[in-house]
Amino acid sequence: MSELRKIVGNEEILLHIKNAIKAEKVSHAYVLNGANGMGKTMIANYFATLLQCDEKGDEPCGKCHSCKQAASDNQPDIIWVRHESPLSIGVRDIIGQVVEDVQIKPYSSPYKIYIIDEAELMTIDAQNALLKTLEEPPEYAIIFLLTNNITALLPTILSRCVTLKIKPVSSDVIKKYLMEEHNVPEKIADSSVAFAYGNIGKALRLSTVEEFGELKSEMVAMISHIEDMDIAEVMAAVKRAESFRLEIGDYLDLIIAWFRDVLLYKASQKVDQLIFKEEINEIKKQAAIASYAGIGDIISSVEKAKERLKANVSFSLVIELLYLSVSENLR
Repeated sequence: MSELRKIVGNEEILLHIKNAIKAEKVSHAYVLNGANGMGKTMIANYFATLLQCDEKGDEPCGKCHSCKQAASDNQPDIIWVRHESPLSIGVRDIIGQVVEDVQIKPYSSPYKIYIIDEAELMTIDAQNALLKTLEEPPEYAIIFLLTNNITALLPTILSRCVTLKIKPVSSDVIKKYLMEEHNVPEKIADSSVAFAYGNIGKALRLSTVEEFGELKSEMVAMISHIEDMDIAEVMAAVKRAESFRLEIGDYLDLIIAWFRDVLLYKASQKVDQLIFKEEINEIKKQAAIASYAGIGDIISSVEKAKERLKANVSFSLVIELLYLSVSENLR
């Protein structure tokens, strides 16, 4: 978590950070908002390490006592807030690790920095407890809220924070990063980038999963014949994503990419811009069957399925609803 890795893209945010530090106008609270894998933890770690660096330069020096402590996850004034429950961050977590602790001055640094990852998991009571600190923070306190769902945070929380939105990274930049920094072969890099939609963490994860090509083939076989399958077969196919060390969300993203290709081909009749060029016959078949509105409904249904799974709605119910939507619109 504290390893200071190379940050790719997000130049605007890095410039904001450096300008704020140089002008001595660092806010007491920041929200870093972006999908998982977009680099929130790396940016927060970079910001915190730079703020505490003894050399006070434009980059963390990596050599001073503070930087070395941060690299080994032992900087006493950079606190990563933990929570026991994987489903929520409770009021006791916030009070014990932030509200009460912040009253103690920094141990050895100019700031005391709190980083709350998965901040969208904070309960309403936890957010209200944190709000008291945000309203009257000690001069030395800085709080980072990292979230993939900014709408889960109370408006009163957001009004007291500077929000930095993590933007997708361009395909060319991600491909170069994969090939030069991680020695990913070009063909695998191209495939990973195509399905990552600007999410560099996701692209890296896909590039290191050896079975990704096999999983993609399974998805194509399933989605191109879904009208002939029953719900049990579809559930089993989706569930197999976990055996490939990928998240269900990644599998659903493959389905979204497929139907975006169907929509693109239906509108343009062109193959060169498709991700699934090799499956053009199946793409043509579904483009001929489905209406524009139907394809749009399918894509929306897959997006809803992702959100429902995040909200811990029953897997079988989510996939059944998705199956009904896809089947209905491919008739």
